[in-house]
Parts: sequence; structure tokens; C-alpha cells
Amino acid sequence: IFGVDLPFCCFLRFDDLKEGDVVRHDGKRSDGYLEHIFKHAAKELFGMDVKEITYKALKNKDFQEVTLEKDGETVLRFAAAYGFRNIQNMVLKLKKGKFLYHFVEVLACPGGCLNGKGQAQTEDGKPDRALLAQMEEVYATIPVRLPETNLHVQRMYQDWLEGMDSKKVQDTLHTTYSAANQSTSSLDIKW
Repeated sequence: IFGVDLPFCCFLRFDDLKEGDVVRHDGKRSDGYLEHIFKHAAKELFGMDVKEITYKALKNKDFQEVTLEKDGETVLRFAAAYGFRNIQNMVLKLKKGKFLYHFVEVLACPGGCLNGKGQAQTEDGKPDRALLAQMEEVYATIPVRLPETNLHVQRMYQDWLEGMDSKKVQDTLHTTYSAANQSTSSLDIKW
């Protein structure tokens, strides 16, 4: 599964984009690629064309789950964790080996990016819900361009990454994780 996010913009030249040519990824909000990656994974891994996804709020509205079932079995389990409290809980579950998600979208701001402290607030310092609704409406009107259909992304794969299934793609865009040896004291950390 791939997604091109901000760091790759450094490698691409967008010579043919004109001022006002704004596009967005699939999904109703600006929070990230969860919807796009979920739909892409469903199609690529299981041959299922998902049109709409349904978020299920778990402990609170800022920790939501999206699942895909095939033949009665859950085959994809994604989560959106917004706010540091939810991120902390997620990390604790990961450490205990009780975290069952294939992908997690993590955002520091409760309610997502549009609800962040950098956005407009009412005079009493609370989020401006009316303005938030307006921003979400405006965002939804921006045309969708999927990353895999973007000519610049396709050119990057061909010219710089030497093809979709190359060793360079594996080395550059994929990672592996292994358990770290835990030290008995934070003083043992080697920087």
C-alpha cells in the first residue's frame, strides 16, 4: 500500500500546475489518507471496490475504527486516533500487543486538523463549530485526484524509483520493525 504525502513533494516538480489548481485525496475531510488507503487496500488486496466507508466511534469520537469484511471475516481494520490522549492509549496497547489495526491515522489535534489550535476560535477560545462546518464544506468541493493517477507520481515511480516493483521502491518506501531491547534505565539510552 502506498500514499504520497508531503515529504515526496520535495522530489517532484509541478511545472504544469497553474495557480488555483487545487486537488485533494479521496475522503470527506482534510485529515489524511485513511479513506484513500482503505479503499486502495480493499481493491488491491481483496478485489473489493469500496465506495463509502463507515467510521465507528469506539471509546470517544476521536478514536474511530473502519473495518472491511469478506466472507464473514474482518480482513482490514483501520483506526483514526486524534488527540494525544488517544495516541497515548494506542501506544500503550501496542506495547502490550493488544492493538489489532493494520493502519492507524494519527493526528495530534482532537477532532482532526481542521479543529486544531491553528484554526479560528470563538472569543472564549473554543473551536468555532460554524466555521469548522464551512471549512469542511469548502474542502468537499475541491476535486479529487488519486495519487496513483497523478502523472508526476507515475513519473517519479518510473524515473526515480525504477518502476513500481523495483528494489528501490522496497528500500525507499517500505520499512520493517523489530523489537527493541529495553534497557533497565533511561540513563542507558545511547544517543
